[in-house]
Amino acid sequence: MSPIPSYLGRFVWHDLMTTDVAAARDFYTSVAEWGTEVWEGGGMPYTMWTVKGTAIGGVMQLPAEAAAAGTPPHWLGYVGTPDIDATAAQVKALGGTVRVPPTPIPTVGRFAVVRDPYGAVFALFTPEQDAPGHEGMTEVGEFSWRELATRDLNGALDFYGALFGWTLHSDMDMGEMGTYRIFARNGEMMGGMYTIQEAMPMPPSWAYYILVSDIDAAAARTEAAGGTIVQPVMDIPGGKIFMAKDPQGGFFAAHAVGM
Repeated sequence: MSPIPSYLGRFVWHDLMTTDVAAARDFYTSVAEWGTEVWEGGGMPYTMWTVKGTAIGGVMQLPAEAAAAGTPPHWLGYVGTPDIDATAAQVKALGGTVRVPPTPIPTVGRFAVVRDPYGAVFALFTPEQDAPGHEGMTEVGEFSWRELATRDLNGALDFYGALFGWTLHSDMDMGEMGTYRIFARNGEMMGGMYTIQEAMPMPPSWAYYILVSDIDAAAARTEAAGGTIVQPVMDIPGGKIFMAKDPQGGFFAAHAVGM
């Protein structure tokens, strides 16, 4: 029996789908202090985000048909799987939807875009060789936390647990906001889930947090570059966060540890 790849269930890549690639590049290189690198192996130029020279994600034009249908600019996270065909089939068997079937990226691997049973969209990725990203501690500039807003907290954990082996780490009582559920991969915390409340109408979705060294400086850079702070800097256990939208409307969050 082949060993289970270390990337199974890990978010290995993050793409920004936006209406203005050049403007988004300028914004995030300022706010997140990322570098960029252009890859041309897919037949058209594709700008990748880099941290210390290593690619962690990319940015691409939001398809015209998606924009026309009302899809806003957004971040899309890719979860690693060794068998994308089997995982895409399992998504459907568990009540989800395959929006983009497994599709090859020459010399890189195969991806698919799927939706969980409650409406949140994410992507799958099977690498041709090594998966992007790494195990262990998150470095400044990388994505450090993922957060799912869902209609069914228990159902969501069951769905992702069946797909990727994610497990319940702990629950936090947030009072009127309900339960904040922290989920784990191989025993290590990797993100949270919460139930969408009637008081905050929003679609089920994933949000991604960028690790920064100075949260206040990152918030200031966000506003200076034309972004909008949605949730000002606030304390959380072990650090601080803020939530924001980029100038094109893409939602993101930032996270600093132990400040």
